[in-house]
Amino acid sequence: MTRRRKIALLTTAIACGLALGVARARDVPQIATGFIADTLCSETFVSGLDPQRNLAETTDAMPGTGLLTWAMNLQIDRARKDVTVTLLGIGRSRAVYREGLGCTLEHGQGIADVALPPDDRPPAALPEIAGPGLVPPQSEGLAAALDRAFAEPAQPPYRRTRAIVVMKSGRIVAERYAENIGPETQLLGFSMTKSVMSALTGILVRQGKLKLDGRAPIAAWQNPDDPRHAITIDHLLRHTAGIALGSSLQASLGSVLEPVNAMKFTEDDMATYAASMPLATAPGTVWNYHDGNTILLAHLIRNAAGGKPADALAFARRELFAPLGMRHVTLQLDGAGTIEGSSKMLASARDWARFGQLYLNDGVAGGRRILPEGWVNYSATATPNAWVGIGAGFWTNQGDSFGANVRVKHGWPRDAFFAKGTIGQYTIVIPSEKLVIVRLGRSPNAPPQADGVFDLVRDVVAATREKGKIAGVN
Repeated sequence: MTRRRKIALLTTAIACGLALGVARARDVPQIATGFIADTLCSETFVSGLDPQRNLAETTDAMPGTGLLTWAMNLQIDRARKDVTVTLLGIGRSRAVYREGLGCTLEHGQGIADVALPPDDRPPAALPEIAGPGLVPPQSEGLAAALDRAFAEPAQPPYRRTRAIVVMKSGRIVAERYAENIGPETQLLGFSMTKSVMSALTGILVRQGKLKLDGRAPIAAWQNPDDPRHAITIDHLLRHTAGIALGSSLQASLGSVLEPVNAMKFTEDDMATYAASMPLATAPGTVWNYHDGNTILLAHLIRNAAGGKPADALAFARRELFAPLGMRHVTLQLDGAGTIEGSSKMLASARDWARFGQLYLNDGVAGGRRILPEGWVNYSATATPNAWVGIGAGFWTNQGDSFGANVRVKHGWPRDAFFAKGTIGQYTIVIPSEKLVIVRLGRSPNAPPQADGVFDLVRDVVAATREKGKIAGVN
């Protein structure tokens, strides 16, 4: 495609945005550059990945983004540890790395100063899932499953699998990583972060600091005459709050026009922005998946934990990560110092597996109850009218949704539920098989089989059912 042709297509894309509303279209360049700057900053300075390869793989997994990314200028300053992306002089975003805090988009007003909590590293309650060395597949069936998951098709869409960890009965029985990635490499979970926010919410419910069916204690909604006053914690967890922020289901060029992405990539204080939005539908009546719900939960977690950014980070480490032995985790923040709870947590594949094991163990780690009794079942219980199959913070095969039925048709057990992040991130819990399967990569969201996870789950279930094939595993 010629440069002139590319410019014409870019102009057309922006013109289409103008047709949908000047206010939204005005933000398109900053949203596009913000996503690229933020992702590359995180995966360059936290994950240690090659930025050019990462850019190519990420944008290739998101349909239409090539219409913008060809025109972007990327600058990575390894001395200052920041990433700046510009788009033809009409959009500019800068993401700044801070040790232990990952990356934050800086919009010109500065970012909140955050003190890291002490890294005291108490002993883990969850039994160790593996030794320090890489765990090769413990059966021929598992080896074949991983071979297929990492194999690339002859034609696009490509899978670009980065990491797989398979745990059976609490022990890793197979793991494999792409080049320059290993058991300690922290990888972006994208919307798997939402499941972690759900877990932290559950801990606060257990502690009596939040009430599941109680009204969400958002300051802007406290007037009883405000229709948002009726929004509960349960509504936020299930994406039925009704806040008018559009949708977060897509990962494509068209999604930059959603107001939820203006929140994420143009605002310093995301929660305040989300809380200021009106209702699109009455609370509890309509399911609509968007990141604003979980951004507001992250704000409530911060307030309940003490109010300061460091309080929220210390709470997450003390109450969740430390008991599970999750040592390679980064919770990234927005400009106001609130955890960006919709999509920005990084963790090693093994740590994502440890998180899944907590849910396989019904919220208990080494005899210590982390989540409230019944919370795991609540999390996996289907939300009415959520056609993709979602519970409260997790996707689920329970219920009769279109998504659940498709997954079951492709060989997933009906009791499976999972954390899911865009373009190919999964932490899958299958209680009936005592399995946790983690898959991380860069794959398009569509068609559904593009990431190979249908095959992976089916292959792993079959391989781990082979009696006597995996030593030391029941």
